[in-house]
Amino acid sequence: MVIKWRNWAVPVAAPALLAGSCVSTQGAPAEPTGAPSAARSVAGVCARPAAGPAQPPAGAVTVDPAVVGDLATKTRNNPPNTTFWLRPGAHRLPPDRYSQVIPRKGNRYLGAPGAVLDGRRTNQYAFGGSAPDVTIRHLTVQGFVAPHNEGVVNHDSADGWVIEHATIQHNAGAGLMAGARQRVSASCLRGNGQYGMNAYKAAGPVRGLVVEGNEITANNTDDWERKRPGCGCTAGIKFWAVNGADVRGNWVHDNRGAGLWADTNNNDFRFEDNLIEANDGAALIYETSYNAVIRKNTIRRNNWVEGRKHADRGDSFPFATVYVSESGGEPRVRARTDKIEIQWNVLEDNWSGITLWENADRFCNSPANTSSGHCTLLVPRAERCARPSIATAPLYADCRWKTQRVEVHGNRFVLDKSVLKCTVKCDRMAVLANYGTYPDWSPYQGERVAEAITHQQRNRWYDNVYLGPWTFVAHDPSRVLDFGQWQAAPYEQDADSTLDPRAGG
Repeated sequence: MVIKWRNWAVPVAAPALLAGSCVSTQGAPAEPTGAPSAARSVAGVCARPAAGPAQPPAGAVTVDPAVVGDLATKTRNNPPNTTFWLRPGAHRLPPDRYSQVIPRKGNRYLGAPGAVLDGRRTNQYAFGGSAPDVTIRHLTVQGFVAPHNEGVVNHDSADGWVIEHATIQHNAGAGLMAGARQRVSASCLRGNGQYGMNAYKAAGPVRGLVVEGNEITANNTDDWERKRPGCGCTAGIKFWAVNGADVRGNWVHDNRGAGLWADTNNNDFRFEDNLIEANDGAALIYETSYNAVIRKNTIRRNNWVEGRKHADRGDSFPFATVYVSESGGEPRVRARTDKIEIQWNVLEDNWSGITLWENADRFCNSPANTSSGHCTLLVPRAERCARPSIATAPLYADCRWKTQRVEVHGNRFVLDKSVLKCTVKCDRMAVLANYGTYPDWSPYQGERVAEAITHQQRNRWYDNVYLGPWTFVAHDPSRVLDFGQWQAAPYEQDADSTLDPRAGG
């Protein structure tokens, strides 16, 4: 990632029930057709977890918290497809950092009310191995110390796991990893040292991921962007090379850093009906990825820490709450859409709005490509992107991730600067690039990429409602426009949109 998001403030505790509403403004224009309702309630899963079975299901193996290592031992001694019921109490693994549970195919782990699997800051991992179709329900997993970029539950990214009504909290590293066809629902991912979930699989892309109805809060307690500046290694959830994901109905809040971040060759995402609020950084980053729908989300009070920090430093870049970086629609990559559609969302009192960005110096085989060793989905081998062939078709187009075919429409953008306590740089929408300078053999030097993203790559705003003193940035950071200039030639953005600069609040 070119623009890194660093975080300093400690996340605050969240209430158990929060209404995701848009602040109404008397006499303001009506909401766009198809916008979400003005009041959406999201239950706090962490404060009110669903209780597990008080008695063992028929045929289940009972696990005793008084016996250290009972869960791991009984897992080894029973066949695949066994159901385990963990009694109330604190369950422990043997006091060795590698003594995790290794499930067999189809195993099910059910926690009774009050059942906790506690790593006691000694064990690194809770559940690992490659067995598919494992289920974990109604269980609290806490106190494990996974290393940086590694996870506690499903450590080895096995496929087909179901994580439901679970609480995964106060662990180092990532609370949860992800494999193909994984479903994470109605769970609490809270206070983990790096990520709530790290959707990454070393052996290939994660396919068919569902993340639904979860509370994802207060993650990155170890503040990894401070420890490793520029690492791009934090978020409530981070997605890497996920092909096909539905992220819906989640409450993503008070994370140190971004709320949701898809980074490097993700494709075919749907972010729907989420409440994303009060994250220190962006609500959503979609980076070097393809084909997504972002709709019917309520996004509010995000990016106050990161946006303000960069503004105070005098940085002119439009740090945004929804940040689309080198990502776009690509018909040649199969998905449920061939665009990035940002539609029917409510964005309220965030630090700035939506930025569409390309770094002219970032492309396959460039030293400026921070996704080291990776190339686009159109050119599998990065070494092909070299002179002289990179300067001609098709490599000239296919060797770079392009922000193209992005449509921003039917949204409601509300901004009251008195709420943010800001005067400048918190009020921007943007489509821009830098001027290419590096490396010396780059075919993208000068204004070529800035011209392309602004005028040639089918990026469009239309049918939006703006309440408050919005400004607009096009082509490069120096071109700051008012609404009339944004709508007029040569930019011609936001056709059939409305702006009331007095109505922010």
